[in-house]
Amino acid sequence: MDMRRRLLLAVVCGVAVASIYAAQPVLEPMGRDLGVPAELTGWIVAIGQIGYLAGLVLLVPLGDVADRRRLIAAHLALTAVGMILTASAPAAWVAFAGLAAAGVFAVVVQTTVAYAASVSPPAERGRNIGVVTSGVVVGILGARVVTGTLAEVWGWRSVYAVLAVLALGLAALVLVVLPAEERPSRPAGYRRAVLSLGGLFRQRVFLTRGLITFFLFASFGTLWSGLSLPLAGAPWQLSESQIGLLGIAGLAGALGAARAGRWADAGRAAPVTGLALTLLIVSWAAIAQLPWSLGLLIAGIVVLDFAVQAVHVSSQHLLTAANPDRTSGAIGGYMIFYSLGSALGAATTTAVFTAHGWVGSSLLGAGFAACALAIWAFDRRPLGGANLRAESPELQHR
Repeated sequence: MDMRRRLLLAVVCGVAVASIYAAQPVLEPMGRDLGVPAELTGWIVAIGQIGYLAGLVLLVPLGDVADRRRLIAAHLALTAVGMILTASAPAAWVAFAGLAAAGVFAVVVQTTVAYAASVSPPAERGRNIGVVTSGVVVGILGARVVTGTLAEVWGWRSVYAVLAVLALGLAALVLVVLPAEERPSRPAGYRRAVLSLGGLFRQRVFLTRGLITFFLFASFGTLWSGLSLPLAGAPWQLSESQIGLLGIAGLAGALGAARAGRWADAGRAAPVTGLALTLLIVSWAAIAQLPWSLGLLIAGIVVLDFAVQAVHVSSQHLLTAANPDRTSGAIGGYMIFYSLGSALGAATTTAVFTAHGWVGSSLLGAGFAACALAIWAFDRRPLGGANLRAESPELQHR
């Protein structure tokens, strides 16, 4: 796969995932405009994650039985429909319906990652997944910068209008630029592909990486879904655009982990995961200083997003290597944990912040990170390693 196509796939991922996370820096004005109580504003993000979860189960398996290129284009177009509905919403329930619809079809991200994995030779799979997956983090964090600026100039609704236009444009580009896949065999049909997700839950590596990801993105969601609330209040009282600029710090950290795919190709996924999860816990000590120091907050954000991206890329590399004949199903099943974790972080951080302040939210995020590290450590026991090696030689370096 050449660089032009890798970048196109990365942009597709970025725009799709931005449709879920674009509300994070504008929760306060968006909730106020739609009449959502402050303690429930976290559900503006969580509702998209719930839709995403439904899409992972119902739509991602289609990638193992149909042309992924056409699926990517169709799902982008339908994501745009959800964005248009949100942008024009006269009431909260309409916005929630639009966000849920966009979340369902934002699983185009997983179809895109599976496409990249399927067209990549084994020696380049990690590298290509790393580049394409970086678009996800760019979308989550970069959207904060753009969202904040657009919201301050034209209002929060303009954000979703712009995302709709981008999604439609990308849908057309995908059909023109990307070639169809050459797959010699496919499962019998859609029903079998959906049911095959159940078999993944019997894989030790799938369960381990899934649980790590659940707590990883619960920690991630705790930060990014709750960060705008303390920054908009005393003592900082930052505007939406200023809050959005913090996405640059997260972007720097995430892009710093772009080599995670190469490390996975070299068989270092396990030690990289352990180190990254340790750094994730440490990052919360700096993030907790938000009420007193923006500098320490920024440093913590850089470290947190570096850690999250390193673990995320390593996990996807292992799962696609273990399931080369059902990469869409493996990625989709794995991302169920991602979606549930992200929704948990988004829904709990605003409630905890309202009751216990930013220190409470920071302890929550650090606790989620500690759970992920504990699962990694438990799985590294000699017996677990032996069993896993027996399952697949490709996973000896997990």
